[in-house]
Amino acid sequence: MSNVTLQIGGRSFTVACAAGEEAHIARLGQLIDGKLQAMGGVAGQTETRMLLFAALLLADELHEIRHGGAAPAAPVPVEDPQLAGRIEALAAALEKCATDLETLAGDA
Repeated sequence: MSNVTLQIGGRSFTVACAAGEEAHIARLGQLIDGKLQAMGGVAGQTETRMLLFAALLLADELHEIRHGGAAPAAPVPVEDPQLAGRIEALAAALEKCATDLETLAGDA
């Protein structure tokens, strides 16, 4: 396991990830930070509220992709075990983020 420190909304968050996933997790953190920057006005917000807004923005984008006007692309069969491992590692990292958010929400 490795640790990656993400800068999101002017705050530092250290998250654990599988070895070799550091750069990918860092890019995901940059995506979240970019959403917050685009939203503006995150300064002074609590950590929980800031992350909640970022999650809502990303969930909205995902919803638009899944339910938008464009027909979904046909699934492409993937037979790359390395890619499958990366997807599983990403899913685990997202589950940990969700757990951390739930914990933060409970502490607020």
